[in-house]
Amino acid sequence: MNKNVFRNLSYGVYVVSTLDGSRNTGCTANSIMQITSSPATIAVSMNHDNYTNSCIQASGRFAVSILSELSAPSLIGQFGFQSGKDTDKFEGIDFTMKEGLPILNDCCGYIICKVINKMETSTHTVFLGEVTDGDTLGSAPAMTYAYYHNVVKGKSPKNAPTYIAEEDISAKDPTKDVTASKWVCGVCGYVYEGETPFEQLPDTYTCPVCRQSKTKFVQK
Repeated sequence: MNKNVFRNLSYGVYVVSTLDGSRNTGCTANSIMQITSSPATIAVSMNHDNYTNSCIQASGRFAVSILSELSAPSLIGQFGFQSGKDTDKFEGIDFTMKEGLPILNDCCGYIICKVINKMETSTHTVFLGEVTDGDTLGSAPAMTYAYYHNVVKGKSPKNAPTYIAEEDISAKDPTKDVTASKWVCGVCGYVYEGETPFEQLPDTYTCPVCRQSKTKFVQK
């Protein structure tokens, strides 16, 4: 099976936030869709291994910050490539509380929901949320997963529904130049691709997704 076919499906890039008791937490997500318009209801798919999953289960509420094409790529690394169980993901993040839930200010819109139902799969929980509030912020277009993949050149966390192993991508993509220099971030999987086989990663380079230094990159 060519897993790249799934990239023809439409996805956005979001930060789903909730509460861990009184502490803010959340994670990146891309499988979110509107189910009904009245009452407004959305579905969110969340991996069982994501700490945010258990926090939504406990709190019964979640918020969605819709990232735009102008949102800082580092937000995806901040919320997608570390666990909220032992990390304060909102440290240093500009956010606003709406109905008791954190909303990123660097986004193009937000939606706040209360959980009204859920469905369990072998790996994910699909939460159904009734929308209690929402608004648009700014005029920048929403970031799609295709934009994130093709322009930002970011990768999905392993817990994301859209995750595809690098070997599966390379094996099915004949346009990839396997001779070019390639460096992979050991934290978030971002790939820096050079123009020539011998191009080196600049000493001052930092990952645009998770902000790690050159020392975290491995040449492939």
